[in-house]
Amino acid sequence: MTGNREERLMFKTLREDIKTVFAKDPAARSTLEVIFFYPGLHALWFHRLAHLLWRHKLRFLARLLSHLNRFLTGIEIHPGAKIGRRFFIDHGAGVVIGETAEIGDDVLLYQGVVLGGTTLKRGKRHPTIGNNVVMGTGAVALGAITIGDRARVGAGSVVIKSVPLGATVVGIPGRIAEDHRNPLMDLEHGNLPDPVAEAVRFVLREQGKLEERLRILESASGIASPKDELPEKIMIEAVFSQGGGI
Repeated sequence: MTGNREERLMFKTLREDIKTVFAKDPAARSTLEVIFFYPGLHALWFHRLAHLLWRHKLRFLARLLSHLNRFLTGIEIHPGAKIGRRFFIDHGAGVVIGETAEIGDDVLLYQGVVLGGTTLKRGKRHPTIGNNVVMGTGAVALGAITIGDRARVGAGSVVIKSVPLGATVVGIPGRIAEDHRNPLMDLEHGNLPDPVAEAVRFVLREQGKLEERLRILESASGIASPKDELPEKIMIEAVFSQGGGI
């Protein structure tokens, strides 16, 4: 009876993993395609077996299977890492998940994501990822930090401090750009705010106000105001005035 229950649970988990691919990747068209052509799914299945061996103290076999997983999928997941349900790695190449990393349910990682450590000491040294988190292409989280539920990390961001739930983080180092309280799975990078650009625009606005006040004072004093606009300044204003990127 125990064996049958374990088999039912295993097949239920496999079906859930396949459904997760359809839910998180609009390119998925058939179950056969998902089973054979999704390295993120293969990496997860390899890891589940390697993690089982790891928990049963079969460490060498676990590491061997993990190494085979990396060779076949291009995704490196340490067998000691803990991963929740409905986890999906989209494309997957270059993803690295360290030994003490913990990942919650319904997490989506894109290619090149790294959950790395920052210390040589044993113990907890990799990130803890909450539920419903999305990490964009090339995003990096370092150290024993926590990324809260429903947080989003923009592509190429480097997170070195804990992130509160529902926040959107962008930049190097990662800065909180928005704070959402509703669950958001889409990571529309074209619509992500840029805190650095916002700071530059603020400085430009304040500089413009100061220049206007100075012109008024010079005019009142009868002093000729020299034309000192620099090409670099004009270019910077043109780039940041619209609030967009290239």
